[in-house]
Amino acid sequence: MLKEFKDFIMRGNVLELAVAVIIAGAFGAVVASFTNDVIMPPIGLALGGVDFSDLAITLAGAQMNDAGEVVKEAVQIRYGAFLQKVIDFVIIAFVIFMLVRTYNNMQKKEEEAPAPAPAPPPGPSAEDLLAEIRDLLKKQ
Repeated sequence: MLKEFKDFIMRGNVLELAVAVIIAGAFGAVVASFTNDVIMPPIGLALGGVDFSDLAITLAGAQMNDAGEVVKEAVQIRYGAFLQKVIDFVIIAFVIFMLVRTYNNMQKKEEEAPAPAPAPPPGPSAEDLLAEIRDLLKKQ
């Protein structure tokens, strides 16, 4: 069973999948930072200084004790965070679309490339040549 597991893990597809998952996680972090730190601030500024991460509808306010400490957190629908995640998704989907499109175009170019010229038909074999020489010598 251990040998089968080792064979499974060492199979190329599993290693490629592991690399893809790791790269996708890193790519997701880059896109999230790009969205939160580069795209959303100017959009928020254009909309009057709105910070999208703070956009929420409060269903029930926070409960405080006499010392002013929060006893129970507020119940909120945080649609601003949701909007940021939607923008993250759109950016990631667009980048993946561009990668797949580029890959497909490269595949089409490879298919359209002229096929190598067919090999010239083989000439007569050595036995055929010897038989022809023999026949010519018999005629003389």
